[in-house]
Amino acid sequence: MSQSTSASSGPVPNIRQRPPGRRLWAILRALARDTSRERISVGDLLETMRDRAFGALMFIFAFPNILPTPPGTSAVLGLPLVFLSAQLMFGRKPWLPKVIASRSMARKDFAAVTERAVPWLFRAEKLLRPRLIVLASPPAEYVTGAICFLLSVILLLPIPLGNMLPALAICLFSLGILGRDGVWILLGVVATIVSLIVVSGVVYAFVKSAIFIISNAFG
Repeated sequence: MSQSTSASSGPVPNIRQRPPGRRLWAILRALARDTSRERISVGDLLETMRDRAFGALMFIFAFPNILPTPPGTSAVLGLPLVFLSAQLMFGRKPWLPKVIASRSMARKDFAAVTERAVPWLFRAEKLLRPRLIVLASPPAEYVTGAICFLLSVILLLPIPLGNMLPALAICLFSLGILGRDGVWILLGVVATIVSLIVVSGVVYAFVKSAIFIISNAFG
């Protein structure tokens, strides 16, 4: 993504007219295929999602980290996740500072990422239904925000293999929030536990290796 103050060119469709209950995969695909836009900004996504901004945006920023991506991608995508999860944790409305909201990418690049995500998202959304709603509503939702905040911070850190599992956990939480489906929230908790175990193991191994190297070098 690059910073841009202009996220689109030509007439912009009235995104406030999207049908209620429309699936996220359909919204993303329509946005990706909107040829009236040259670029898609984070602010566009925030405004388009509106009532489902937390779940939708957290999924959008987390999902690319599950896929093989260039080094440094997690650091770029992790920062918006930190802001969004912190606001979810404190029960605030979704908001992003201008320096993040104005970031944009070419529509064709956005379309390429979207087309990779849509098949997975389509299958997942077919399984979503209101279940164990208490886990996907406040105050439990604030706890979800706190967990996602921790996972987002881990995403920002340069930890080998430290982005895929936390990103997967955030995606599961995001889908649970989107569908008010507590089952997916529970799956997110399980994925979080696995993520923390794996990341802790990687950090421990890295520290032990560093200590071994230093002790041999100066011993």
